[in-house]
Amino acid sequence: MTSADPRVRRPAFTKLAIAGGHPVRTRPWPTYEKGDVFISPEDEAAASSAIRARRYSRYDDRPFEQTWARRLERSLCETFGVRHALACASGTTALALGLLALDLPPGSPVACPAFTFPATPSAIMLAGHRPVLVECDADLHLDVGHLSEVLDRGAKAAVVVHMRGYASDMPTVMHLARTHDVRVVEDAVPALGARLGGRYLGTFADFGAFSTQSDKSLNTGEGGFLLTDDAEAYARALVYSGAYEGRMHRHFPGDVPAVDDLAYPIYGFRMDEIRAALAGAMLGRLPQRLAAHRRNHDYVVTELASQEGIALRRPVADGAYLGEALMFRLPDATPTECARFARALTAEGIDARALGDPADANVRAFWQWRFLFGPDQEQARALLPRAARYVGEAIDIPLSANLTVADCDDLVTAVAKVSAAFRRR
Repeated sequence: MTSADPRVRRPAFTKLAIAGGHPVRTRPWPTYEKGDVFISPEDEAAASSAIRARRYSRYDDRPFEQTWARRLERSLCETFGVRHALACASGTTALALGLLALDLPPGSPVACPAFTFPATPSAIMLAGHRPVLVECDADLHLDVGHLSEVLDRGAKAAVVVHMRGYASDMPTVMHLARTHDVRVVEDAVPALGARLGGRYLGTFADFGAFSTQSDKSLNTGEGGFLLTDDAEAYARALVYSGAYEGRMHRHFPGDVPAVDDLAYPIYGFRMDEIRAALAGAMLGRLPQRLAAHRRNHDYVVTELASQEGIALRRPVADGAYLGEALMFRLPDATPTECARFARALTAEGIDARALGDPADANVRAFWQWRFLFGPDQEQARALLPRAARYVGEAIDIPLSANLTVADCDDLVTAVAKVSAAFRRR
């Protein structure tokens, strides 16, 4: 991607669009809610083929290896370098299945980041356990020091989230887990295809959970999958997902683990054949999508690196991010000030959210999770003051894989314009 003429990219706008000035752009910012998807005619043809075949369950009378779901699972194993994959109904169910398969005592405390989507603690609760939130650092990564304290206090497992596509420090997390003799599930839902040190996120821990929801790297509307090398735990996950009456055995061409498929409840968390066909076709073009995300993200970050007034989110290691979102903080700004900044960017034609906006029910702000904390948001914030501060300062902008150079230049121009206006205040 080549930079355009900076005189074109950074016109001398002086009045913000939110105050009546001319916006940087008038075209909609591309997001999946507006129909912006990464899909090809070949992907559409695969889904249509599955529909026309009228065989919508993997557990029919076909040879198992010929089903779309099984072919997808085989391809996932080859792509990610793991032994077992389970295509399921969503990223949330993938997380829950991984936790269920660990066979923890009911009601176990399970650590998870405070900065995450509420599906993470929800999956812990769905599995019958109790979420224990962990602080984040200034780059919005899991605070491994606080995680160590939570494990010291008796957490039985941890769910580590690669939030908004940025890797957590998995080598340190796994060292802590081994030291404390606890199991780990990676919530790689927001980071499908990203790597850390050349290794795919979602392959460091006992289980890796992924989503194929509409805005993910494989976008099938809804869906997800689970990865592991643990055959016995995989067998339990299969039973929980709905592999009843011996159907679990179809997933093991060789020796079958000694797991009693009538000893566990059945939840029906399977992926259907239509989504499996679509996901399988898209998997072949995953490298193209990943390259597009990285190209857009790196271009924008390079252009904004010297921008005053913002602190760009930094990865835990070089290249350890997906690139599907731009995140930065406004250091020492109040949530209300951050909300004004985000609204000003949106008025310039760039979709942006302040995660801590008091007027926005943004579910990534943990203090809004009344299902965990009740109605007192200030009390919830006081429990995790660092996470409350850093999430409250965060601005989030989605970066479609389909962005053009002109789109990226509009983003850079809008951030520069709004930052300059806010510094003048």
